[in-house]
Amino acid sequence: MPILSRKPARFRTAALIAALALGGALGVAGPASAADVNNAKNAGFESGLTNWTCSASSGTTVSSPVHGGSAALKATPAGQDNAKCVQTVAVKPGATYTLSAWVQGGYAYLGATGTGTTDVSTWTPDSASWKQLTTTFTTGASTTSVTVYTHGWYGQAAYFADDVSVYGPDGGGGGDPAPTVPATPAGLAVSGTTSSSVSLTWNTVSGATGYNVYRNGTKVTAVTGTSATVTGLTASTSYSFQVAAVNSAGESAKSGAVTGTTSASTGTGGGAVPKHAVTGYWQNFNNGATVQKLSAVQSQYDIIAVAFADATTTPGAVTFTLDSAGLGGYTVDQFKADIKAKQAAGKKVVVSVGGQNGTVSVSDPTSAANFANSVYALMQTYGFDGVDIDLENGLNATYMSQALRSLAAKAGSGLVLTMAPQTIDMQSTSNAYFQTALNVKDILTVVNMQYYNSGSMLGCDGKVYSQGSVDFLTALACIQLEGGLAPSQVGLGLSASTSGAGSGYVSPSVVNNALDCLTKGTGCGSFKPSRTYPDLRGAMTWSTNWDAAAGNTWSSTVGPHVHGLP
Repeated sequence: MPILSRKPARFRTAALIAALALGGALGVAGPASAADVNNAKNAGFESGLTNWTCSASSGTTVSSPVHGGSAALKATPAGQDNAKCVQTVAVKPGATYTLSAWVQGGYAYLGATGTGTTDVSTWTPDSASWKQLTTTFTTGASTTSVTVYTHGWYGQAAYFADDVSVYGPDGGGGGDPAPTVPATPAGLAVSGTTSSSVSLTWNTVSGATGYNVYRNGTKVTAVTGTSATVTGLTASTSYSFQVAAVNSAGESAKSGAVTGTTSASTGTGGGAVPKHAVTGYWQNFNNGATVQKLSAVQSQYDIIAVAFADATTTPGAVTFTLDSAGLGGYTVDQFKADIKAKQAAGKKVVVSVGGQNGTVSVSDPTSAANFANSVYALMQTYGFDGVDIDLENGLNATYMSQALRSLAAKAGSGLVLTMAPQTIDMQSTSNAYFQTALNVKDILTVVNMQYYNSGSMLGCDGKVYSQGSVDFLTALACIQLEGGLAPSQVGLGLSASTSGAGSGYVSPSVVNNALDCLTKGTGCGSFKPSRTYPDLRGAMTWSTNWDAAAGNTWSSTVGPHVHGLP
């Protein structure tokens, strides 16, 4: 949980570029006119990389995953190369073209240069399923060719691209034939339900390269096969579902609707944490904020995260050392007694692992076991109720999930498990942090994503929002709420003062507005969620120390509001 900016500059730059240049956003290109053709050649990469050139040998073709046909492009950024693949496409002067492509995997960009007018681009953060990027451009009076491109982002995972199209008047260079809009899917049925999900199946549609799934009239996911599981639903609730077939020509009419009803809730982890809870990080160091003993932490905080446990020389293992000198002579015995006193008052105290400078790595079965064993040892030594995962330098979803399940087996059902990912870590369910949260959903207490030090980010509606607004909080929380986490597992993480973060501070009143918007549908900005989430867990702040330095304004304003939620 840093004090200064936690984002590499290139991530902030990408997000800011998106805020200025995301002209196309995510969507489905409209059907082409009768005279239009796809001027791109080898648009589906069925002939390998013929007609395409990729920087630094970054591109290859693969047979899985594919969006259509039997092949797709896989391009892998490395070092200072962003895996850019280009094709020169013949076009007519003074004509308008629709550029689109289906992408999956890491950050993916699509654009055109040399248009003779305004060059265009669009992008999306990483995605576990295929998404269509689309934008339009008009050629100049003497333009006869343009360069279309895809690329990824530095240090990010490989991206996949398929079914590129440059629809418009025939430029004379040939290209792939234009498809027709597919037929409406038939046979939609509910194949299974849980307390938070509904599974669907339907019949294959000839010529379709994917399917859009709608819940209560709103698109919630896109898949390439003939089944889907819609997650993030409320227990014991009925929903209406439809499906439509898509290809690069457009989307079919929606199918007839079916109703799916979720089962009763089986509950989540977290011991006796209040329905609506406030989390605060307590600093085990002096960085200019008010130095506190744990006993001085304000009573509004229901979960206190002790920051931080540190890595040891043993892979995956962590340790905790009280900074007695920095905290004015605070002794270990006093610290342990204060933990017990907080617990006697109904509070939970967890040890936080990571922070801005945390280097804990859990990447194999041995380090996973070491992590679980060492955290459990700290729980026994100090009396912690659980652990907070605040790893800002990446994590391995497979082995961190394994470590947390092993810890839960040792600690029992009273384990309190919290997380504090950065905004970039929760933009997509394919991100390792999001995957980890979903993997351990049955033992997870709350994810308090940090809505600061992040720059601009995409909301669940595909629009870009700038930090520091109620829309930023609600539209980004929506990604988690609709991406599979229960509302009781979602909290809003904010800075307690301008000194606690490099950017993104919002006043406590804005926090309360966002909480009201999500739980009651009031106090919203321009973004209003399609439904309310009255079981939303609450809010978190960095830190109780910065809160104290600012006169406890944050906890005295946000705390009562959280505890008064429906």
